[in-house]
Amino acid sequence: MVPDLSPQFRSLGSSRHSCSSPPPPPPPHHHPHTMYSVGGGGGGFNPPSTTASRRRNPGDEEEDEDEEGEAGEGRVLEAWERAYADDRSWEALQEDESGLLRPIDTKTLVHAQYRRRLLLRSAAAAAARIQKGLIRYLYIVIDLSRAASEMDYRPSRMAVVAKHAETFIREFFDQNPLSHVGLVTIKDGISHRLTDIGGSPESQIKALIGKLECSGDSSLQNALELVHGYVDQIPSYGHKEVLILYSALNTCDPGDIMETIEKCKKSKIRCSVIGLAAEIFICKHLCEETGGSYTVALDESHFKELLLEHAPPPPAIAEYAAANLIKMGFPQRGAEDLISICSCHKKVKSGAEGFICPRCKVNVCELPTECRTCGLTLVSSPHLARSYHHLFPVVPFDEVSSVPNRIQRGIQNCFGCQQSLFNPDGQSTLHVRCPKCNQHFCLDCDIYIHESLHNCPGCESQRNIS
Repeated sequence: MVPDLSPQFRSLGSSRHSCSSPPPPPPPHHHPHTMYSVGGGGGGFNPPSTTASRRRNPGDEEEDEDEEGEAGEGRVLEAWERAYADDRSWEALQEDESGLLRPIDTKTLVHAQYRRRLLLRSAAAAAARIQKGLIRYLYIVIDLSRAASEMDYRPSRMAVVAKHAETFIREFFDQNPLSHVGLVTIKDGISHRLTDIGGSPESQIKALIGKLECSGDSSLQNALELVHGYVDQIPSYGHKEVLILYSALNTCDPGDIMETIEKCKKSKIRCSVIGLAAEIFICKHLCEETGGSYTVALDESHFKELLLEHAPPPPAIAEYAAANLIKMGFPQRGAEDLISICSCHKKVKSGAEGFICPRCKVNVCELPTECRTCGLTLVSSPHLARSYHHLFPVVPFDEVSSVPNRIQRGIQNCFGCQQSLFNPDGQSTLHVRCPKCNQHFCLDCDIYIHESLHNCPGCESQRNIS
């Protein structure tokens, strides 16, 4: 028998059920301690979860499905992470002349950026009409103050700088085999020299990776004073350079930084700055006074592009261009049965593990370097050959229009790799032409010739025939 309910509860009952109908059985998940709300129709009881599920919006079910899918696949990607996960396919679209959306041709885009840098570099060299500085002594100053821990560059400015500094050091030694690099850091208002200036990229990278900690303020004056003390002892034929990777928006200096800038200017130290935050007056003034360049990175890819622009040797200063002959030694491998102490690391090594200085017969580990006993510059002939191409670079190639003329119709393949220069539809793809030998090359060969080969195959073949 159903108990009698008050009128207000009876009014909630459904007209489809009579008061004498038996109550429905409890749900399978019934628990003795669960509270129930009064339902309609014969005094039945419904759990609150069932009632709430009837009141939910239809969109909630879709959200539940999304959450279940995300729980199965892992955590949700943040907005900055999607740029690395190929999840923003709509950003790879661009509007063409007819208003249609087309996928971006990344190969053509990268080649356009490369040609822009190449043309600017060649135009600057042609305007200067002076020789390149092939023997460079470069100190890389890295700001490791608390500003370097900012996360506007992911995962942090410090991590991005360390990653691309490693790439830059390898590229620098590849293009400047006769040059030397040293590392300096700024932390807690004090500058520290991580490595002595040397010609080994591996030792520089290893020292940098082991000292990545950010703290304190940044002091531009202390860094310049420290670098000036070491660079001022470099021989007159060496080109003194400082590249500062600056993250802070200020500098906490113990004295007048203008006097330090004047000292660097008198010592002919070329100072360049790449900022990671915003333009700062003191950095711009430093670069203007010393003849360097000041740029501010927009993002990580732009920072890498700005950094690699400092790898090729800059135009030489007039005083350096008039330098006399430089004494160099070409050491050879020692005998296998010869045991000697390495002058670099003070370790006992066999002659086959190092090189013997031709002047003082001291064992050194690697080339190029400067003999610590007699001061002779030690190099190998491949180093000179790799530096030679900077004096006579390959001229930039001319872009060929997509509409071939009568002469271009007879050219079907790239002269370098023999790949077809036409699409399957018969249309000519974007390619370039050497202005001297008139041979046509694809975009990949264009980059390879100017960045790695440093010789035009078409010009070399004509020279061999003649």
